[in-house]
Amino acid sequence: MNSVLFLHDTSLATPRGAELTIKQLIRLGEQRQYSVTLDYLRNFDTTKRNIQNSDLIIVCSITRCQYELELINYLISSKALYIKIEYDYNFCVRRNILCTVDRKVTNCCNPDKFHHYRNLYANAKFNAFQSPSHYKAHVDFFGDAVSNHMIKPPTVHVEDLQISEEKIEDTIPFFGDLNYLKGGYAYVEYAKEHPNINFTVYGENKLRTELPSNISFHEPIPNKEVLKILGKTKTFICQPVWPEPSGRLAAEAFLSGCNIISNDRIGTFSFDFYPNNRDQAIHEMKTILDEFWDRAEQNIKKKPETKTNTLGKVLVYKSYGGLGDIFFSIPAIKKLAKVSDSLHFAVAPRLVDFFTNHLEGITVVNEEDARQQEDNYDNIYELGNYPAFRGYDLPHALKYPTHKKVKQHSIAHYIDTVSKLHKNINNSYDGFPYFKTSKENPKYYVLHHGAGFLLKIWPTEKYAQLIETLSELFPTLNCKIIKGPNDPDIEAYFSKPMPHIEYITGGMTDVGNAMAGALFHIGNDAGITHVAGAYNVPTVGIYGPTGPGSWGSFSENNEIIWGKKGVCNIRCNYDVILNCDHKVCLNSITVNRVVEAIYKLLQKTYPELSNTLKVNPQAVIDFSNKDCLIKLYDNEFLLEYHDDSMKNQIEDLLQKESVATKNDMSFNMVLEVLKQQHIIFNIPSFS
Repeated sequence: MNSVLFLHDTSLATPRGAELTIKQLIRLGEQRQYSVTLDYLRNFDTTKRNIQNSDLIIVCSITRCQYELELINYLISSKALYIKIEYDYNFCVRRNILCTVDRKVTNCCNPDKFHHYRNLYANAKFNAFQSPSHYKAHVDFFGDAVSNHMIKPPTVHVEDLQISEEKIEDTIPFFGDLNYLKGGYAYVEYAKEHPNINFTVYGENKLRTELPSNISFHEPIPNKEVLKILGKTKTFICQPVWPEPSGRLAAEAFLSGCNIISNDRIGTFSFDFYPNNRDQAIHEMKTILDEFWDRAEQNIKKKPETKTNTLGKVLVYKSYGGLGDIFFSIPAIKKLAKVSDSLHFAVAPRLVDFFTNHLEGITVVNEEDARQQEDNYDNIYELGNYPAFRGYDLPHALKYPTHKKVKQHSIAHYIDTVSKLHKNINNSYDGFPYFKTSKENPKYYVLHHGAGFLLKIWPTEKYAQLIETLSELFPTLNCKIIKGPNDPDIEAYFSKPMPHIEYITGGMTDVGNAMAGALFHIGNDAGITHVAGAYNVPTVGIYGPTGPGSWGSFSENNEIIWGKKGVCNIRCNYDVILNCDHKVCLNSITVNRVVEAIYKLLQKTYPELSNTLKVNPQAVIDFSNKDCLIKLYDNEFLLEYHDDSMKNQIEDLLQKESVATKNDMSFNMVLEVLKQQHIIFNIPSFS
């Protein structure tokens, strides 16, 4: 006898569609001589033992389980044979994907949860969905990961239907709690518009609104009683706010011959038997439970597949967006190449040589030539741009299912998009495939003061002041300035000759060579900052109207300065940026603030070289005979002197950036605290 384990997070005594269906499945499984166990997911150790002792696991709803994500990891890593029955949208924190029907709902998904469920679906023997529209919603998010599936109509007890020839016209029932998602407000409004009709609710009121007197509340009733009432009901209202995966009650009302006032958010009504073929609906509902178990049995007996189809010969375009967007898409392209026989990456002619040198396992081609040879490819994908903007208008364009839904870096959005194309694409971000580097002598840093969109740059005169400051702080360091044809003329802003500067004015190969040997990079929200990221160059990124969010530096070590926070609450878009006179988000950033970020960056990037103490230039220090007060942003620190020796040591540290003795335990404790609070930095001198 095969043992089957059901995992579900809600008591089957709950009178809802999912629980009714699970009870029916368990009953039929037992009739087929399976040993069935139900785990309500209260103890992880117990659940793991149950999984180990089962031949097949039926994963129902697990989102209320306290160890939900750990359970998913365990199911996949243990190679357990499981089927996923999806009753809601469990990958969604709200379980209702309201973001697809209400544009005001954004960035609501938990990235970890979203990605775990994709892997749960991809590794299932098959996934069962409640309706065609329910399945389509999952395809829109996860693509090929849910392709191995079945669609099952609601398992209505059709033998209990009690259709009456005489219909009651003066009463409209509502079954379950009257709440927002289930269309409670639409039900109330209809009741207000029809004061002569009685509206009976078999559940509790969960709405925050005044109810008309013709609405009454009653205790919930068993499903047989529900079908008896529906059989006599002439009109039934079902207008959910969320995209209802199934709508068992709507199906029962349809089969009971009710006139249904509905909307387009009821999953059951996406079946082809609605609204004209009740006989087909009844047949499918009668047979679906047996069909489910038949398919489950096939998977128990079926040997695992050893070979997976590839995408064949693939062509990928990245025809829209800036230079940085190409780098954001590289991890996704690398993953796509693993499930392809070959992958050609089409880029602008000027970029072919550069990317050819760095993208191993990928053939980089001229996009102009590729467009003339598209018949040679099995699949063509246009990555367009994240976010989409006009990218969707391009031929072969992919859509970004996570846009404004999952809050994550642009790199992850590209990965999520290509992972829809093949179930074996790992949708995790495993780190950037950084380009090869080689540190050179003399040592230098790279700076780019421009951008493709010049209204996003930190003032050029401040960049010049910064370079002069860094030449005093690090006299042995050279500076390489990336200067594009449209970048500002920074030379005019220097107050003295700068012989240690080299200007990089060539193409991408020259820029790449400069990045490959750089100790660190300083730049705006621009493509060159992301070139630095591709070489894993430690980076200070200066952001103004557009926040770092999805477009931050992806170097392993970076510091982000976003000047907008705390100084401007205006939501920027292209038109706002064009018409902004003050640019306070950029103009308010001081040279000292950037120097502070450089100190932070160097301290964490080169700890083995750190041998020089530096005071945070943003700190304001007030000395007195008995103590000194240090102010740093919103924080204040008062250092009291225990004796003259302590006073002299602290003054030497904060005024001369020197330490007279390293053996004073009390002073060393103070020094350690100042380091922890970023008042003192320990950085390399690069001498």
